[in-house]
Amino acid sequence: MPITKGFQALVDEAMEEVKTYSVADVQVRLADPAVQIVDIRDPRELERGGTVTGALHAPRGMLEFWVDPASPYFKPVFADESREFILFCGAGWRSALATKTLQDMGMRNVAHIDGGFAAWVKEGAPTETLEARKANKA
Repeated sequence: MPITKGFQALVDEAMEEVKTYSVADVQVRLADPAVQIVDIRDPRELERGGTVTGALHAPRGMLEFWVDPASPYFKPVFADESREFILFCGAGWRSALATKTLQDMGMRNVAHIDGGFAAWVKEGAPTETLEARKANKA
């Protein structure tokens, strides 16, 4: 069966409908308690390259289940309507699609980072290794 709409068309459509922040936009808001940065990348990506300092890890494959209160996998952090959840992935494609999906589920307090983690690192924004994160929580 041929693909009738490719990934790029899906990403382009999502980008027209979601709020997108630059790395600089997000950096100035890192200390804001009303902002929760969410890393939706695969755990192996975090192991290889670290993550945004203070980001919540919510793997893309579980995101809808973690957000939905009716799901047995629901995570209460996502019920906080006073917070804005800013998603990122590796390059901004998955996070655009994920942000669109969360909007389709009814969330209005969700956005994503243009260029994803690659742009974050390129701009020298703060990151942490998983080892450092675990050490800080100990």
